[in-house]
Amino acid sequence: MQVRPRAESLTCRSSSHLLLWFESNGSHRHRRVALPDLPADAARSVLRAALAARRRRLTPGERAHAAHRVARNAARALHLRAGARIALYAALPAELDTAPLIELARERGCRIYLPRIDRPRAARGMRFLEMRGSLRRNRLGIEEPDNAARIAARWLDVVFLPLVGFDRYGLRLGSGGGFYDRAFAFRRWRAHWHVPQLIGLAYAFQQLERIAPAAHDVRLDAVITDEGVIRCTTG
Repeated sequence: MQVRPRAESLTCRSSSHLLLWFESNGSHRHRRVALPDLPADAARSVLRAALAARRRRLTPGERAHAAHRVARNAARALHLRAGARIALYAALPAELDTAPLIELARERGCRIYLPRIDRPRAARGMRFLEMRGSLRRNRLGIEEPDNAARIAARWLDVVFLPLVGFDRYGLRLGSGGGFYDRAFAFRRWRAHWHVPQLIGLAYAFQQLERIAPAAHDVRLDAVITDEGVIRCTTG
């Protein structure tokens, strides 16, 4: 099921043209801001900032409600079998909370892994460690496993990714670090065997009409939002 954002939509039509279109039920129903001749990186930065600001305006109650709806949608759409190797993320305050989904994976008997950013961070690498024992916060404030079994990214079954924006073609606008794109770069060279499944977690308003692709992008198979499941055309 494809879901259209109701409260706010942003469109990146190409690397040289950016159109922001906000809709609301207030007096400023339509506000269009066209910023022509932006390089691709600049266009993505503007989109990222606008969506992140929209996400920060959610109340704690709205965040909790959306997180539980995402978990319910995941339970209906996915076969999370016992023993499956599932990677999630420890959510930052503004990100969609994964706690209900982690609880679902535990109830199904899945093995749960969390990402850990390599040290030093300048290496821009990421590993996946089993979620057991103590967690500690890294320099970005993200909780990571301390001492746990490691797994190579290619041996995971399902990976749930955080995002700032996405489109129905599987393109994901992340936070700008590129960690997930590097960790799953091997998927770009596979014509048919798309494992692990890459599934974004998002609020429905984070859906964009189109994101201009970049050479390093690794596309999503699906996105689960608080309003439903979007099967990406590349997935």
